[in-house]
Amino acid sequence: MLNPKLIRDNPEKIKQNTRERGMNDAVVDEWLQIDKEKTEVNIQVELLNKERNELAEIGKKGGNIEEVREKAREIKEKGKELEVRSSEIVTRWTDLINQIPNIHLADVPIGKNDAENKELRKVGEPIKFAFTPKDHLQLGTELGILDFETGAKVTGSQFYFLKNDAVKLELALLSYGVDFLAKKGFTAVMTPDMAKSRYYLGTGYAPRGDEAQIYEIEGEDLGLIATAEVTMAAAHADETIFEKDLPLKYAAISHCFRKEAGAYGKYSKGLYRVHQFTKLEMFIYCKPEDSDKYHMEILAAEEELTKSLGIPYRVLQMCSGDMGAMAAKKYDLEAWMPGRNDYGEITSTSNCTDYQSRNLNIKIKRENGEKEFIHMLNGTALVTSRIPIAILENFQQADGSVKVPEVLVPYMGKEVIGRL
Repeated sequence: MLNPKLIRDNPEKIKQNTRERGMNDAVVDEWLQIDKEKTEVNIQVELLNKERNELAEIGKKGGNIEEVREKAREIKEKGKELEVRSSEIVTRWTDLINQIPNIHLADVPIGKNDAENKELRKVGEPIKFAFTPKDHLQLGTELGILDFETGAKVTGSQFYFLKNDAVKLELALLSYGVDFLAKKGFTAVMTPDMAKSRYYLGTGYAPRGDEAQIYEIEGEDLGLIATAEVTMAAAHADETIFEKDLPLKYAAISHCFRKEAGAYGKYSKGLYRVHQFTKLEMFIYCKPEDSDKYHMEILAAEEELTKSLGIPYRVLQMCSGDMGAMAAKKYDLEAWMPGRNDYGEITSTSNCTDYQSRNLNIKIKRENGEKEFIHMLNGTALVTSRIPIAILENFQQADGSVKVPEVLVPYMGKEVIGRL
């Protein structure tokens, strides 16, 4: 969430930012009103506590016992009413402030949606095939490595079974990615696939509504995570990290579960938009003055890794209306996918500044003893649903087999994926 003082002191600036993020700025006025009510209730609570203390002094000095008792009952009832009112206000206050998006950084292009994202560069040329290329779903089905039919039977639509070399490919990608990031100082972690509601809400993943992403566990304060961003942010919740120990850099593997509510489209078939996948996520905690530098480091790692696989790609800077509420700045990397004759997102990286750390109470302790909220960044290294799309489609051969990218051959133990 934003610093409440920032909203109180700069309401027009916050409303402008909210509009530029593609959201209704009425939420700012609503929050300001409930914030005022919260202050008023707190004053009433203080006055009531003062009255209670004064009454206690009267009782000690031998005042009229019946009058003291009657007044005490009145104070107790008022206290109960204020407690209920205060709880309602705090819940609404929290809900509203979490709807106010992060302040986008100055160099973020202003725009309404993905059509106004800024293309920064293209790397690699799309392959020109001497034959009619197939999409990954046809290739995977014919090779006997992708099975959506059984996935739908067992679990439902947009679930799948990996078989044979698809299993090896996923494990090879994860092993390669972990080794790749270890050389860049990232600590490998394998996280739980569930987290408490405080953490998925605190990192901005909604369990309900049109943009619902989280599967909640009925009867438990748990949800299946949409990304290891959630668990890695939660790992240091309520902690203060010494300046000398920063940055903390993690390469986190987890299964990811997403409802993808309302996110269906013409490019959703096959592996592109599924409900479960495995992901290797980069996550960095750093000093506020270093967050832009580490954002560029994450983006550079994403590019280097994709380039090493031999996949053509482009880099986009997200406009203000297409970043999500948590990010102050965001980049997407899109791979060339012959099956759609277009680019498709395979990684993204966001600088969330102190927006998430305020929710989760994570601070940095400076060398001079001062404390402030830490900056947090995340970025995808590998998504084992979308990267295989790019590999299968870009490395397919005329006979229906698929060449294994050179860097993955030692991990796969073979150079070609073919029908068994």
